[in-house]
Amino acid sequence: MALRLVQVNFKARDDSALGRFWAEALGWGVSSEEPGATSAMPVGSAWPIPDDVSIDFIAVPDPETVKYRAHIELATSSVAHQAELVARLKGLGATPADVGQGDVPWTVLADPEGNLFCVLEPRGTYRDTGPIAAVVVDCADPRAMARFWVEAMDWTLHEVTDDRALLRAAEGTGPYLEFLRTPHLKDVWHRVHLDLLPYPLDGKAAEVARLEALGATPANVGQGDVPWTVLADPEGNEFCVLGPA
Repeated sequence: MALRLVQVNFKARDDSALGRFWAEALGWGVSSEEPGATSAMPVGSAWPIPDDVSIDFIAVPDPETVKYRAHIELATSSVAHQAELVARLKGLGATPADVGQGDVPWTVLADPEGNLFCVLEPRGTYRDTGPIAAVVVDCADPRAMARFWVEAMDWTLHEVTDDRALLRAAEGTGPYLEFLRTPHLKDVWHRVHLDLLPYPLDGKAAEVARLEALGATPANVGQGDVPWTVLADPEGNEFCVLGPA
């Protein structure tokens, strides 16, 4: 039994508009199989993407616009590419954001619904990730989060300090998952969360039981009767385990 990260899930006021923004931002395609749900993924890919993650945008009433615990960081290949990407994103509707970052080499932006994200300066670590360099989750204890998530997904731990932990799929493909120590962490509603898929697909019940044994807890976010299972990691970050009930 095993789990893989298959998508990042955004709550949205307008899933279609936000999906179009991110698809254009990443150079991906966009699709919608049902009202209120839009997906962005590399053009020509079938879900789940073997070597990457997709992004799902789910419409919800009045999503909050505050700083959330999770955000996306985009990769660039040169200083010129970074500047071109920032300019293009602003043309698509992104706006500069000040989160107290000061004078840093990366650029902090907000998408049209206020979700913060970063456009990184070129870094060797992210040279082969594709457009999404990392999914970053704010936390109190990166070491503890690394212990849970490495066991949860069988990912490789590339770096761990008191300030951050960096994980990536064992195959060395797709974006990194980073846990960043954040002072004054607030218990806020998590507008961005991770979706995991078991393989084989019929192993969801066993995987949920395994995750709970590792320290995950059931979470109620008003999901009602759905085929996926909502859990929270040891610091309260919600995530979903997909698959048949």
